[in-house]
Amino acid sequence: MQEWLNASAGDLGRGIGVGKIDPVDLTETYLEAITAHEFTPRIYARLTEDRARAEAKAASDRAKAGQRLGLLDGVPISWKDLFDSAGVGTEAGSALLAGRVPDRDARVLRNATAAGLVCLGKTHMTELAFSGLGLNPVTQSPPCLNDTSAVSGGSSSGAATSVAFGLAACGIGSDTGGSVRVPSGWNDLVGLKTTSGRVSLDGVVQLCAKFDTVGPLARTVEDAALMLAALEGGRAADLRGATLAGRRLAVLRDVVMDDLDPKVQAGFDAALDAFRAAGAVIENLSAPEIPDAMELAGLLYTSEAYGTWGKMIEANPTAMYPEVLTRFRAGKAHAAHDYVAGWLKLDALRQTWARRTAGFDAVLCPTAPILPPEKTRLESDSAYFTERNLLTLRNTRVGNLMGSCAVTLPTGIPSVGITLMGQPMQEERLLRLARGAELALQPKD
Repeated sequence: MQEWLNASAGDLGRGIGVGKIDPVDLTETYLEAITAHEFTPRIYARLTEDRARAEAKAASDRAKAGQRLGLLDGVPISWKDLFDSAGVGTEAGSALLAGRVPDRDARVLRNATAAGLVCLGKTHMTELAFSGLGLNPVTQSPPCLNDTSAVSGGSSSGAATSVAFGLAACGIGSDTGGSVRVPSGWNDLVGLKTTSGRVSLDGVVQLCAKFDTVGPLARTVEDAALMLAALEGGRAADLRGATLAGRRLAVLRDVVMDDLDPKVQAGFDAALDAFRAAGAVIENLSAPEIPDAMELAGLLYTSEAYGTWGKMIEANPTAMYPEVLTRFRAGKAHAAHDYVAGWLKLDALRQTWARRTAGFDAVLCPTAPILPPEKTRLESDSAYFTERNLLTLRNTRVGNLMGSCAVTLPTGIPSVGITLMGQPMQEERLLRLARGAELALQPKD
């Protein structure tokens, strides 16, 4: 049964479907692994054992009766602690929300439950999701899979590590500036950033509603596709026959290729070579609108974040980690007319980007330009925290600013991911392309 802990969600579902795996046994295997694991207190904020067991028993009964709800019926997953869960604390990694217990599930959790997925519990995260590092001295800072002295990436830190350490078949997180893709990249997972407005935010604790998105952190592209369908109550993308042959891919050269860690550069270059070998046509792309959009990020993000949380923060500022508090308070400096003008400019830049990239199947860049920083230095060096946080989120933020959907894939070098950005609302097309890329990146015999 231990092999179940590292199996894909799709494979677990197929095992249930043919009677080789009972959802009750599968859930108990996960719960036992969670109980025994040394890093569980740093990964899970709270478990939902009673709910998990009840959902697993119902899935088992359906399987025995030949009435399964779908491929993922009976598969156990984790949820970032900003998705409302009825009767269970949802605190978004913040002492400001300590004791907050919603009375109903978020819509995406309701949809996933309706698809038969089993809720294992809620995972730790950065305070109110406002950092890409995964450091949270207020609650817990999950460790990186490849270096447990380093941070795991955020803000969906526990979502990623629950999967990476074999404590969930998939994790559900959110992405506002990179919060699904960074921890996925640093923990060698597939992470899907959906288009803003596609997946429901009903019952999701907000950071910046105009940028917030919901997405899975998974072991495979298939799992990401299956989970997207479950979150929406829809049908998964058809990945059969996926290939890179003849696909036209662009390598973005503006901003995202600056100051790369040598291992990141090596992983990215090796991935490009694998894509070319699989038949992809790869071209360089210069997009002057990207640096222009980057200049708007501070204005747009901090204004909305502080507008959303400022009153609660100022009522109890000492409850917040100082570095995150400083990020929120930066929003106080911006005038309303500058914020409106900023969005008008970004909308125009998005149109330019859409025209420039329309002829490509995807735009490529390294997921994060650096490797996971060491936790204790981040805690002791304020300037280092600020510099590493901004650099960590630099590349992923392109997808949010441009309104793209995006997926990160592991390159084979630990903690190095490659990102494919697609057009808005074209997740199924992007996932099919990502499956071709995933196949190209698999080690050759």
